[in-house]
Amino acid sequence: MGSATDKTEENRGETGSKQKRKKCRKKGLQFFEKRCKICIAKEMEEMYITNGQVFLPEGRFEKSDILCGDRITAITGGDTHVTVQELSDGEMIDATGKYIIPGLVDIHTHGAVNADASDGDADGLRRMSRYYAQRGVTSWCPTTMTLSEKSLLHAMHAIRDFESDGAHCVGVHLEGPFLSYEKRGAQNAQYLQKPNMEELEKLNEACGGQVCMITVAPEEDRDLAFIRQASRLCTVSLGHSVADYKMAQAAFEAGATHVTHMFNGMNGIHHRKPGIIGAAFDAGATVELICDGFHIHPSVVRMTAALFGARLNLISDSMRCAGMPEGEYELGGQPVWMKEGKATLADGTLAGSSIHLMDGLRNAVSFGVPLEQAVMAATSTPAKAIGMEREIGCIRTGARADLLILDEHLELEKVIIGGQIWQ
Repeated sequence: MGSATDKTEENRGETGSKQKRKKCRKKGLQFFEKRCKICIAKEMEEMYITNGQVFLPEGRFEKSDILCGDRITAITGGDTHVTVQELSDGEMIDATGKYIIPGLVDIHTHGAVNADASDGDADGLRRMSRYYAQRGVTSWCPTTMTLSEKSLLHAMHAIRDFESDGAHCVGVHLEGPFLSYEKRGAQNAQYLQKPNMEELEKLNEACGGQVCMITVAPEEDRDLAFIRQASRLCTVSLGHSVADYKMAQAAFEAGATHVTHMFNGMNGIHHRKPGIIGAAFDAGATVELICDGFHIHPSVVRMTAALFGARLNLISDSMRCAGMPEGEYELGGQPVWMKEGKATLADGTLAGSSIHLMDGLRNAVSFGVPLEQAVMAATSTPAKAIGMEREIGCIRTGARADLLILDEHLELEKVIIGGQIWQ
């Protein structure tokens, strides 16, 4: 972590809105520190992981050793090793021939194992957190759908109160209700609203100040007043929108910085009508992609990776059918059928995915995305999108000791959360 002097210099260059947003995110971090059972132990044995190919913040692998408790305390490379004497009663792991990457960060996931973030069910949230942890996702954002205010408030209260015993819940992503009817996708049209801060503040208060992202159709916010105000509270993402290039460009200038599942829920790119996609490229926004093999063609995945580089953000966009057998499920109050891994509404509209984020990472690599970029897109980029890049999604001194040990085929060998091997 930076020194106090570094922080002071950094803050001098920040706008008031950025400082306010950082305070909100600090509050959120304190909240999940308090409630996550895995993370509250202050005294724990140290762990020493040696000889692994460690994914460093610079975006490259290097043979290194890691010393950690609940946080990473040292990273040594080359022939410099922490001596055994420096460990008290710590565990040693030989990771020779293995990759060590940060725990994955999924900032857009609705559900899994027949549970949904919108259900308002603490037991379902716990099942989801365990499911994610088992599959290498160590931080996640419960993502809600467009529902009635009553249902959303119920969901917010459950997210506020539940205690995770798996992956960290690091904030709430509100996907709606401020979306376009024309590009609503699997969102329930009955509950769509015009953007308004009163509703956002009510939902944010209900979840204990945990809203870290909201998806908005900018054309529904004609004077962009909502985006300007909301961007002081959380990350504003454009999505489920028919906005043209000019409208999207104005929204980014007003404070939006992210795009929700790019290409899906918006107009495609055209050489004379670049739309949200072209505006996102010009604005330097981070952009989500669903790499399940159904939402995006592999060629477009490769193209997007080449164009957006470190701004590519892999997500699962999973719904309750993830980790479940084929059959009928529900999303946002609408029936969904999952067959051969593909989830759709009755009319064939894609309705989220059945994958987890590690599936998406492996798929991206199989589609031709370089391994280093795919890892970054599932770890540091999503962490940065919600303002937590110093805390999660990275292997650096002072960051949470959330680590994955993978074999050469990218299969999970160990999941480490808060410096403890997750069982």
